[in-house]
Amino acid sequence: MKPTDITKLIRHRRSIFPAAYNDKKISKEILEEILENANWAPTHRFTEPWRFKVFQGEALEKLGAFLAEAYKAIMSEEKFSPMKYKKTKQKPVKSACVIAICMQRDPEARVPEWEELAATAAAVQNMWLTCAAHGIGAYWSSPKTIEHATEFLSLSEGEKCIGFFYMGYSDLPNPEGKREPIASKVVWHS
Repeated sequence: MKPTDITKLIRHRRSIFPAAYNDKKISKEILEEILENANWAPTHRFTEPWRFKVFQGEALEKLGAFLAEAYKAIMSEEKFSPMKYKKTKQKPVKSACVIAICMQRDPEARVPEWEELAATAAAVQNMWLTCAAHGIGAYWSSPKTIEHATEFLSLSEGEKCIGFFYMGYSDLPNPEGKREPIASKVVWHS
């Protein structure tokens, strides 16, 4: 592998949303590769805090129903949007797979919680890059409803959901990326 390959992959990765997904399924072998690559994220003191709940098939409908009802429950009557409710319910069903991204806090609290969140985010980046390498669109969503997902996701003591990772193949080309120049974000000391 050449460094230029990694650079291309990193710069090719984009958020691709469920509305752009087609009906092609993601094979079990690729899903296992995505999850195994997540497992190789950096982790301080080897706490390996990442946990994943994988939704496919009929489970996507259940997830959509849960998310829509949770949205309805937390919205005031004035702020409730029937369009957002419908969209929330359909988003998982339009996906080939949705993975609940969870973090299991080290019971001994050997590292600060932010480090375990960072390790989990690094695991998700590994998943995202693996998806990009396979031509799978993906995006990480962190709706307010995750605060109400403990029972639905059967979370363990000390475990919390920090988002949902939507995945699916798309026939559309990746959108162009844009970033501000790195020079505006770096201070060099010599």
